[in-house]
Amino acid sequence: MNHIRTQILPSKQRFAKVRAPHELNLKAIAIYVATGFFLDSDTFYQDEVCLLPAHDHTIDNEGYLVESKPWFEWHYSPRQLSFKEALDEYQTLLTSIIKEQTGTSKVILPLSGGLDSRSQALIFKHLNSDVQSYSYSFKGGFPEHKISKKVADVCGFKFQDFEIPKGYLWDCIEDLAKINGCYSEFTHPRQMAVLEELKQMEGQFSLGHWGDVLFDRGVPEGTKQSDIIPLLYKKMVKKDGLELAKQLWNHWSIEGEFEYYLTQRLETLLSKIKIDNVSAKVRAFKTSQWAHRWTSTNLAIFENAHPINLPYYDNRMCEFICTVPEDYLADRKLQLAHLKTDNALASITWHDQKPFNIKNYNYNKVPYNLPYRIIDKLKRELKGAFGNPHIQRNFELQFLGETNDKNLKEYLFNSPYFEFIPKSIITSFYDKFKNEDYVKYSHSVSMLLTLSLWHKLNYKP
Repeated sequence: MNHIRTQILPSKQRFAKVRAPHELNLKAIAIYVATGFFLDSDTFYQDEVCLLPAHDHTIDNEGYLVESKPWFEWHYSPRQLSFKEALDEYQTLLTSIIKEQTGTSKVILPLSGGLDSRSQALIFKHLNSDVQSYSYSFKGGFPEHKISKKVADVCGFKFQDFEIPKGYLWDCIEDLAKINGCYSEFTHPRQMAVLEELKQMEGQFSLGHWGDVLFDRGVPEGTKQSDIIPLLYKKMVKKDGLELAKQLWNHWSIEGEFEYYLTQRLETLLSKIKIDNVSAKVRAFKTSQWAHRWTSTNLAIFENAHPINLPYYDNRMCEFICTVPEDYLADRKLQLAHLKTDNALASITWHDQKPFNIKNYNYNKVPYNLPYRIIDKLKRELKGAFGNPHIQRNFELQFLGETNDKNLKEYLFNSPYFEFIPKSIITSFYDKFKNEDYVKYSHSVSMLLTLSLWHKLNYKP
């Protein structure tokens, strides 16, 4: 027998066999198409499961799952402590985790214009670590790397900026499919475009994934228990993904309605989280589902280059979150208070609140932000008028344009990967992407592309 304990928030998905027919799990694939990730322990097959987080698993010598028992359950047990005490504990814990994870290794730190990597940067600044930082921006998009360079300069880090080029996906798409197992669509992991350059760096990655969810309110203020399922449904389900999932559900002649099945699954999973506080309950759901089955999937790309460390994934960080009053977590209060201890870092633009920074972002509202919004819109329109549209989304670099379209069609139409998806459905969604609304239908086309690669490289009848 083999015994595996999974973390509260695993950095990778692990799989085991179960005694069931070796057939496609069509219901699970329909949810995957609608949302972009699998739920719970679902996989592509009925006889394979993904090991649940925070469980002790027993697996026999043939690789079959015998038993799974939870060793941790999400809870909300706020302690009586002041905000200052919570802030001190957060800073101490984050510092301790980062020191322990990093040891004497050189550090590779991806920087963005947000708060999570900047929080890590502040810790490394005080630790006087040997840090190679980097950032990337889309070709024709907002130059986020300029914000990151300012962070690096303030902290004394080495810095390298990358520009993500148009059409990079097609040179590495099959490598990406093997790395992430096609458990995530291909329009998100920009790091694939610079993977070879990342391999040339020295050290271990320190990644800030999921800090933005742990250290913020889980739901909008005023959300009630009865609002949770509709809210999750709205956040998780892509409109075109739902449209595609329903067509596949009907084509596969699955009994019942897809939307009813998905809602029942969400209700069942949510009922397992024994938390009354709505915000904490939704955060726990997101962490055990979204983070585990979506965010963690593409961590394998970083790990393909160097070992990875994730301070916000540490069990102690998750346990700490369960004991902090929600009011202290809401609106990034702890992270913002931590960063305000360094005036130089706090004065650098916060990307989500641009052009404002951590010290004055409360002015990001009318009329204070009107000049920036007007000028920014004029710049984008001017670029577009000269044939250089502003790039906001990764898929625009991968799917738009003649060469991209040729490669996309090669995988969708010129290879016999889709005996379980009829060509009529593929054609319908491709045509909607091309002729109706490329933004709206980008998700469904990307999911069809992902399934195409999965079928080619991983399908085992």
